[in-house]
Amino acid sequence: MKKFILLTFAASILFVGCKQKTMEPTEPKQDTPTVFMTAEITPESLIEIYKALGVKAEGRVAVKISSGEGGNTNYLSPELIGAFVKEVNGTLVECNTAYPGTRMDNESHWKTIKEHGFLEIAKFDIMDEEGTMKIGVADTTHIKYDIVGSHLANYDFMVNLAHFKGHAMGGYGGVLKNASIGVASTAGKLYIHSAGAYEEVEKAGEAWDYVDNKLPQDHFLESMAAAAQGVHNYFKQEGRNIIYINVMNNISVDCDCDGNPHAPEMKNIGILASTDPVALDQACLDLIYGHNDVEGDDATALKARIEKQHGIHTIEHAEKIGLGSRKYNLKRIDQ
Repeated sequence: MKKFILLTFAASILFVGCKQKTMEPTEPKQDTPTVFMTAEITPESLIEIYKALGVKAEGRVAVKISSGEGGNTNYLSPELIGAFVKEVNGTLVECNTAYPGTRMDNESHWKTIKEHGFLEIAKFDIMDEEGTMKIGVADTTHIKYDIVGSHLANYDFMVNLAHFKGHAMGGYGGVLKNASIGVASTAGKLYIHSAGAYEEVEKAGEAWDYVDNKLPQDHFLESMAAAAQGVHNYFKQEGRNIIYINVMNNISVDCDCDGNPHAPEMKNIGILASTDPVALDQACLDLIYGHNDVEGDDATALKARIEKQHGIHTIEHAEKIGLGSRKYNLKRIDQ
């Protein structure tokens, strides 16, 4: 996992198409999903954008976040999300990682969770602390199921609350990654990263060597899309539901899972939310590619990271398999 370990609101809000050649223009229509946006990144605006969705979190509510690797300070802070978690009466949820670090096992992960202040704002659940379970996936091109924390069964509603940023392996991280890699257990992470080739934790070293040296990148990205759809469909069963929120702050080229991330080169953009995860991640990428780069607020490095890893393909495949739409209507709630 060496590559993984070693390895930023000046956006034009009218730009909802993307000039990157691999992205198709987004043409809003009446029947396309709505993506809500606010440039304000405050505890109050997070609650406001949740209410704008018009979907009330009910029952046993899981708020899926990244707890952040030790040494990382870019993750969504308890001060920002605390009031929102109380608003939805939610439990913060996360799973252990599949690489050496401060969240690789229950003991070290609980220590990191406490150090990052999450226990001061809400209950927290490491969903694979007591084991795993398999849920179905509609797209079985690479993975045949999704391996998630067994505690996922304890929840009726999920708020996918993601920090939008770059990622060393996926190019970028948003709600699709937060649903796939984020909800997957340690074994599930290996399974997705290896596009179905490995799930035995004991073979992690072999799995990462396979990922680094033999696996076509698009197979990993397609597996992420399939797993995200698996989680989405799980929460779209009778009596369950799921909503999606991306917070575009501290936008580093590196993920919250990196203990030594590159300093953000962009200024904060805002908070976006939708019931369609594909539309939401697409809207965030469109803001990155429509960004007016100036000194001190430059998306160049992030775009290079996304393109190097062909990050757009996760969204492309997610739309192809029916998870959502890359066309959307952008609605500002702060104007």
